[in-house]
Amino acid sequence: MSRKPIIAGPALVLAAGFLVLFIAGGSRFAVGLTLRPIVDDLGWDRSDIGLAVAVFQFVSAGATFVAGQLADRTGLRLVLGGGLVVCGIGIGLMSFMVAPWQALLLYGVIYALGNGAASMSPVGVMVTRAFPTRAGFANAVAMSGMSVGQLMTIAVLAAALTLMSWQSIYLWLGVAHIVLVPMLLLMIPRKQSAHAPSARSDGGLNILAAAKGRQFWLLLVIYAICGFDDFFVTTHVVAFSQDRGVDAFLAGNLLAVMGLTGLIGVVAGGAFSDRFGPVWPTAIAFAARIVVFALVMIDQSPLSIAIFALVFGATFLVTAPLTIVFVAESFGMRHLGALTGFITMVHQVFGGLGAYLGAALFDSTKSYDAAFLVMLAASAVALVLTLMLKRPAAHAGAAA
Repeated sequence: MSRKPIIAGPALVLAAGFLVLFIAGGSRFAVGLTLRPIVDDLGWDRSDIGLAVAVFQFVSAGATFVAGQLADRTGLRLVLGGGLVVCGIGIGLMSFMVAPWQALLLYGVIYALGNGAASMSPVGVMVTRAFPTRAGFANAVAMSGMSVGQLMTIAVLAAALTLMSWQSIYLWLGVAHIVLVPMLLLMIPRKQSAHAPSARSDGGLNILAAAKGRQFWLLLVIYAICGFDDFFVTTHVVAFSQDRGVDAFLAGNLLAVMGLTGLIGVVAGGAFSDRFGPVWPTAIAFAARIVVFALVMIDQSPLSIAIFALVFGATFLVTAPLTIVFVAESFGMRHLGALTGFITMVHQVFGGLGAYLGAALFDSTKSYDAAFLVMLAASAVALVLTLMLKRPAAHAGAAA
């Protein structure tokens, strides 16, 4: 009986983090699933949606940074619960949009503000405080909520899209966000220690101090490229598959199955990181991206597209929980939320550029080939930079 509160507290925190990212992760990818129905129905260009996604990335990036700073200083119930409410309003109202500026406002600004607050940065701080000695694996489990959300939400929405309009899809997503809030408030404690007991919790660098070292800038460039790749693929993979003759329902489910392989990748990467450090799982993820970008440039048959989606999906969230680990190991715990929020902000900003670049290149060339070449080159640069990162002596010894 005496052990029950000790077990229940962290377990509920972990479950809360999982649920936040489950709904936020699943709903965020709905725009890729509905891209073609929206442009066909409303007569828009793909770059209209691409621009809304780009604005989303910029706005959510700033919101993520602010949420990370708030996570260092205040309770997380307001940050995460408030974020979900704003998400629900923004994405629910998308069911009424008829002009591109409305997509920019609702998805690019309102939904983005909520999604930035209910994001990996404050969830990562919350989970790391609850599991200070297994931060890599615990964050991987929480952030696997994004993969499971992608798998289940997109699979359901892909099926629903054959029976209902894209407008109904967004309305139900809005309702789902609001319904989750009361449950979340019951699971997250009102107060949580700002400095979990660990060997690294007694100090740490702020952003200005961290920026004086090479490690900080290497991480920024690596995460910028990661986001650049990520949101190009998730925004365009369904439309690309349909362009190459894949059935609309199967193309939508490709995005869902990417969530399944993403679940495997993120959990494996988190467990691997706890033993050997975050560098190697990050390097393996970029190496895999290089291979599949090259594959899809050579052959765009349905089989190659499926292989591309499954392998890329396995790499999609690998770096997400590792952000917390990189920051804690490199800069300490004191400013964990601000630093992870800043790195995630850079990831999001460049994600927006990747999403928009893909759309712009398609609109000008009627092909994604040039975009795939850019992503391949960027991934090669990220792999080299990842191998240049410093590694703590304990992990270097384990790896040896």
